[in-house]
Amino acid sequence: MIEVSGIRVPLRRLDGDERHELAAVRAAALKRLHLSPADVSSLELRKRSVDARKKADILITYTVWIELAGHANAERQLLSRLERRHQVRGVSHVERPRTALPTLRGTVPAQRPVVVGAGCAGLFCALALAEAGLAPLLVERGDDATRRTTAVTRLNETGVLDPESNIQFGLGGAGTFSDGKLGTGTKSPVHRLILEAFVEAGASRTILWDAHPHVGSDVLPTVVENLVRRIEAAGGEVRCRTRLTDIDVTGGRVRHVTLASVDPVTGIAREERIPTSHVVLATGHSARDVFELLRSHDVTLERKTFAMGVRIEHLQADIDRAQYGPAAGHPALGAAPYKLSCHLEGGRGVFSFCMCPGGFVVAAASEPEGVVTNGMSLSDRAGTNANSGLLANVFPSDLPGDDVLAGVELQRHCERAAYDVAGGGYVAPAQLLGDFLGAVPSTGAGGVLPTYPRGVAWGTIDGCLPPYVTQSLRDAVPMLARKLGGFAAADAVLTGVETRSSSPVRVTRGQDGQALGIRGLFPCGEGAGYAGGIMSAATDGVRAAGWLIDSL
Repeated sequence: MIEVSGIRVPLRRLDGDERHELAAVRAAALKRLHLSPADVSSLELRKRSVDARKKADILITYTVWIELAGHANAERQLLSRLERRHQVRGVSHVERPRTALPTLRGTVPAQRPVVVGAGCAGLFCALALAEAGLAPLLVERGDDATRRTTAVTRLNETGVLDPESNIQFGLGGAGTFSDGKLGTGTKSPVHRLILEAFVEAGASRTILWDAHPHVGSDVLPTVVENLVRRIEAAGGEVRCRTRLTDIDVTGGRVRHVTLASVDPVTGIAREERIPTSHVVLATGHSARDVFELLRSHDVTLERKTFAMGVRIEHLQADIDRAQYGPAAGHPALGAAPYKLSCHLEGGRGVFSFCMCPGGFVVAAASEPEGVVTNGMSLSDRAGTNANSGLLANVFPSDLPGDDVLAGVELQRHCERAAYDVAGGGYVAPAQLLGDFLGAVPSTGAGGVLPTYPRGVAWGTIDGCLPPYVTQSLRDAVPMLARKLGGFAAADAVLTGVETRSSSPVRVTRGQDGQALGIRGLFPCGEGAGYAGGIMSAATDGVRAAGWLIDSL
């Protein structure tokens, strides 16, 4: 197979129709390789990205895989011909990867493994274990997608929070209500398998080649439900409204787990002790009771760097113009994303996080009387505003004392402060960026209307975050604005607080993936401190499944 990279198609030749786009890419690839249509038996799009360095001449750049009629002999002849013409740059022979999920080489153990948490790490771990024949039990403290959506809607409309089922807890984890961005800075041979699993479950095929793939929070509930059906079809069991309350560790090995569940129809509660020697912890970093549980069992935990800040909203049209210039609004481009970062004197970083083009700020609380914000986009990204987390690092050295959970307590303190400052009811504090930079309270919106569903209380966000965070944000905005025109717009809206971007705690594991000193306990994903997004969490879930299988 031949890989051809750097195929460029001018934006003026595209109209937003996928069929026309593929035809234009095919024509450009054939022209570059000096081939006729009859020479090609198949062409597969592998990557698509926007080159907007020249705003007056934006290009869409592609990588494709091509199979030639005649296969090996034809490929050798083509590569030889291109080499003689000095046209071989960006053209090479590739083999299709033969990556697969972990497989069981021995006998199936008598006790099934238990996977705790049905976010992306837990879902893909359970999927790998199920398809290896281990019939895992996957438990999730929140609801299934339908009931969870109802709980989220109830909070948005009435201010009534369900602490067990919300934007943080429920099938699919926090990622279900955060746009479903599938980009990652990590590399792994299982990434393609994960993307293909999402497509099979209902995501758009474009995630297979888009440089910044996303699913959309309107599509993700269906996708995660279909992943559950695949797990169940392979022999796994999935239980929602089921919470881990204890782990029995005897002689340095997991022996049992205790689960508390509530029947969603009858409301009847029950507790069950399940024998198992293998537990995967994929609980996410909002399951703070799990950190407490692990500490009570002397599981090794450590502080780690995390980040806190606010959500920042701009008009999406302004971001489009800043990124694409005169081409803003072209149907082949869609809503423009951005990714910004800078390092301040002293080493603290400030960066955008979970940028949602055409999206909305969401109410992401999971504990009573605490305000938490996050962002989401629907699949069409057609909202008026762009939003992103604007975050500053919090280092372990910033935290008082030696409590390993001091970062959790800082998060909780900021969330409760935001609740109190805004007057309760999960209303969020908000401030215009210009006022924030000038250190004066805001009294109302300008040209950007906040999208946080519970409403905002105008004023100042300073009292909701540590001074080193707010000052870092102030120092960073001018630096970020030099990278993205309009970022420092005075009427951009800051909504607080964003505290759940990453875990302040790491559940330390060894090279075999098991918690230090405890056989059979496999911490993974964002909550354990080993991932930072949907793709890296899903990848770590598959990795945990492999470690578990290797331990049998």
